[in-house]
Amino acid sequence: MRQANVAAAAIHRAALEMTDEFGFDGWTMDHLADRVGVSRRTLFNHVPSKMDAVLGPDHEPDPALVETFVNGGPSGELCADLCTLIRTQLEVDDIDNEQLRLIRHVFVSNHQVLQAAHGRFEKATNHFSDVISQRESNRMSPELAGVLLKLVIVVFDAALNRAIESPSDGTVADQFTRIFDDLVDLF
Repeated sequence: MRQANVAAAAIHRAALEMTDEFGFDGWTMDHLADRVGVSRRTLFNHVPSKMDAVLGPDHEPDPALVETFVNGGPSGELCADLCTLIRTQLEVDDIDNEQLRLIRHVFVSNHQVLQAAHGRFEKATNHFSDVISQRESNRMSPELAGVLLKLVIVVFDAALNRAIESPSDGTVADQFTRIFDDLVDLF
């Protein structure tokens, strides 16, 4: 892991811990810089805001993979390819089970954080809806793409729960793939 990614991961974890301990409004960026052992300036080189520190990095999908998806790949089957695209997003960060539990707890117990997380999910949903619409042209309405993505969010939530409850069964990405594939097999 690159040094910048290590620092961002440490900042994210410390911000989660502090939000869990003190609530979102109970600490400042100065407190976070002290906890991580960096200057305030260095902190802002890694995260633009307090909320971004708590939510963690907002990764854009790999443009090459998005282009492959839009052009009908990698397998030629929409659902399988969408699963592949989303799985790569889930594999970007290496998060252990303890941190998954912490993330879940912080999101559930802090309304501001939950709202911000929903904002990120909405942004990602809109992006993926656009990408699906580009790929499917006139074969899928934006509404249907939105429904598909709402199912993806439900699958993600189930995968997160399963990964927390049974860490030996694999990562969130592994669980997502299993549940998504099972859902596709139903249809």
